Amino acid sequence: MKIKKTEFPEKSILSPGKKDFDYMDSFEGELMNKELDITTVGKAFFTSSPKWGKKMFAFRNKLVGLFGLKTGTETENNLTEKGFTCEVGERLGLFQVLDKTHNEIVLGEDDRHLNFRISLLIDKTSKEGNQNSFTISTTVKFHNWWGVLYFLPVRPFHKLMVPAMLKNMIGQLEKKKLYTVKIDIK
Repeated sequence: MKIKKTEFPEKSILSPGKKDFDYMDSFEGELMNKELDITTVGKAFFTSSPKWGKKMFAFRNKLVGLFGLKTGTETENNLTEKGFTCEVGERLGLFQVLDKTHNEIVLGEDDRHLNFRISLLIDKTSKEGNQNSFTISTTVKFHNWWGVLYFLPVRPFHKLMVPAMLKNMIGQLEKKKLYTVKIDIK
């Protein structure tokens, strides 16, 4: 499975605001399962973090909590407990669902130091007939020098974490395809 850094997708809900972001990146992979709905993709985001990423996020929460910044709870455990349906306005951990279409979910948060957005975009008009293009894009808008300072150590880990999460998400979503059974009753 090949994950590659790519241009920010023009089809994204976030694309019109590109000029206002201080940081942007996008990573893309191919998804064979055409039967997926965007809610399933959104839920997969919360269970795809590698183990080292979970530890880093827990450390981040302890550290930034000392400075009064927002922290999130363990999202994977809360996914089923809270009946999370990935609808606009719902929150899971640090992430709020800000927008949703048939092929994209935008998650994010606004804080004193910065705002961030994460787009999960499925493009079903891929060049290859049996594949979808799946892109995770991140945007950041700094409010002050605290935001810039905060993002300095986060950035290199972010560039490792997002491709790992994308690979894990594609693996999870492809497994769901294996268990999909169509019954044709005549």
